[in-house]
Amino acid sequence: MVERETKSIHTTPGKYVEPGQDYDRDTQYIEDRITTDARDGWPVEAGRYRLIAARACPWANRAIIVRRLLGLEDAISLGTPGPVHDERSWTFDLDPDGVDPVLGIERLQDAYFARFRDYPRGITVPAIVDVPTGAVVTNNFPQITLDFSTQWTQFHRDGAPDLYPEALRSEIDEVAELIYQDVNNGVYRAGFAGSQRSYERAYTTLFSRLDWLEDRLSTQRFLVGDTITEADVRLFTTLVRFDAVYHGHFKCNRNKLSELPALWGYARDLFQTPGFGDTIDFQQIKDHYYQVHRDINPSGIVPLGPDASAWLTEHGREELGGRPFGDGTPPAPPRDGEKVPSIR
Repeated sequence: MVERETKSIHTTPGKYVEPGQDYDRDTQYIEDRITTDARDGWPVEAGRYRLIAARACPWANRAIIVRRLLGLEDAISLGTPGPVHDERSWTFDLDPDGVDPVLGIERLQDAYFARFRDYPRGITVPAIVDVPTGAVVTNNFPQITLDFSTQWTQFHRDGAPDLYPEALRSEIDEVAELIYQDVNNGVYRAGFAGSQRSYERAYTTLFSRLDWLEDRLSTQRFLVGDTITEADVRLFTTLVRFDAVYHGHFKCNRNKLSELPALWGYARDLFQTPGFGDTIDFQQIKDHYYQVHRDINPSGIVPLGPDASAWLTEHGREELGGRPFGDGTPPAPPRDGEKVPSIR
């Protein structure tokens, strides 16, 4: 066991809510950071760390996208648990013999327990694991992607975009917080609501924010500035799951994403941008939500639709201007072993 303390390890309630209660996400993560100055004891070092990120999970999907956009594949390896987990942990059932080939573990909880004996909180993705010790370093997903942008610059690819430009950080942070509260977490607050009142409150807040985003994106191609930023990554991972999962499974059904013209065009624009759609596995996404959440889908039946080929249709967003990568360039195609099924 690695003898390092973390700032926020406490007991945690169950994942879902009791009848009559609001859904309240546990946000007390392991707050250690990997930085150039190693302030928390974890230095930036190529090859030392492994990102564990299930493709099914929107929070983990953010880290996969940012790693791709910045070209950190050589510096930080990627492990991908399968889409379906039990009450104990995410598992590596997609790998040969169900074992992560680098960490040599069957369950992500083993990396948490290697750091904290009897870790009391949820075993979440994304998580970054210290390969030499097999111990988890952090699962603080909002900070992980920001640190990829600001702390790992020496390992960025040539032409990597600036996803967190200093001059725009305050606006990016403001927009990202609104998106987190009302959209990213808002769909969960609706889906896991413990009462009609809680559900209706979450539903109303969600669609009010989507209307705000629809208006904002009707006149500009990206959320902040004229290039892709961290804010776009954070919104995209919810939008790409909306019609496939949140509309029906979480009862977020005032509109489909495909019925909101600006948001639908924006989402397709990002999906067709290298680094975004090539990280998306719709089957894994649906398998996760519909099979794991048996409290709201007792049968475990996974829907066949919707037709994912609509994500490849023309979006016309180029007319709004903007340059996705600014003065940079798109990332290379995904590497063997990191490719997702093609949409037909």
